[in-house]
Amino acid sequence: MIPILLFLATCFLAYANGANDNFKGVASLFGSRTASYGTALAWATVTTLAGSIASIFLAQSLLKRFSGKGLVPDTLVASEHFLLSVVIGAALTVILATVLGFPVSTTHGLTGALVGSGLLAVGAQVNFAALQKSFLVPLLLSPVLAMILGALIYMALRFVRLRCGVTKEWCLCIGSEERVVPMPQPGSALSRQQTAPELTVMVASAGACTERYAGSFVGVRAQRVMDAAHFLSAGVVCFARALNDTPKIVATLLVVKILDIRWGFAAAAGMMVIGGLIHSRKIAETMSRKITEMNHGQGFSANFCTGILVILASFFGLPVSTTHVAVGSLFGIGLTTGKANPKVMMGIVLSWIITLPCAGVLSAAAYWLLARRTVA
Repeated sequence: MIPILLFLATCFLAYANGANDNFKGVASLFGSRTASYGTALAWATVTTLAGSIASIFLAQSLLKRFSGKGLVPDTLVASEHFLLSVVIGAALTVILATVLGFPVSTTHGLTGALVGSGLLAVGAQVNFAALQKSFLVPLLLSPVLAMILGALIYMALRFVRLRCGVTKEWCLCIGSEERVVPMPQPGSALSRQQTAPELTVMVASAGACTERYAGSFVGVRAQRVMDAAHFLSAGVVCFARALNDTPKIVATLLVVKILDIRWGFAAAAGMMVIGGLIHSRKIAETMSRKITEMNHGQGFSANFCTGILVILASFFGLPVSTTHVAVGSLFGIGLTTGKANPKVMMGIVLSWIITLPCAGVLSAAAYWLLARRTVA
């Protein structure tokens, strides 16, 4: 039964990962009003699936690293009970954060779960030196690096745009608005009466109207170039995120000898897609609207930065968090434009801090229960 439970728990972890992570790559499309929620989610689904499939061939180093070898003794890594407890702890942590609307890291959840179960199982034999060098350093440095690089990329692209003579243009919003006014009635009573629609004219920021780019770039309308580049960058981020995350999830199935690992990849890819389709809305609101206001160019800059960092991390086998990189990029650009929301960012950072101990406690509890059941 344990191999079957491990497979089902891994599928649940993949579902939770998709629910929390799939929309992060396209959050700037939705936040900058380049695409509707449905269009952005569809694009995220297609590119995430492509990244998961590509990970079978391109991310073998991460597959080996997140089997837990080097962090805990090899005998423990080969234990199905241990890996089942790790998956349960990480999955429960990520799905809880998703329900609450916090974008957290599956990488962080898996790391905390590995340490939690490892401490309960072997105590001091957990390799904290390996934990610091291979796991915690990339996880802690990635958001800081993303903030700096995101701000630099945005300023560089803005400089190029201005040098090319591409300026911003604003829409004049004209429409009708129905007003409800109180009307005096006998007996000092008031009732509401709806008047005929009135014509309204408004000039406002991108939050109310639509900010677009005027002029052309290499003979093509600047706005069309920007939209195409923005969609492409969002697809690259989703692809890179799936490329980086899928092997981490599937690594827990390496001990299930009766299962061809390719079926594990296929199951994880499918559940990540389903999780994203069903449970992305709260994460979408947080990532797209609450961290910072953004326009087309700022959203593209954040995606461009995230894609570069995550692809390089996958290539070198570094378990960085796409969540930390994406949020760091958005916040860095928000600081540059003066539109960042520090209060929301502090809440997200707090959720990151809680993720590791929460996953560790849940994983340790699962390992304790499984060990007791085995002894009984």
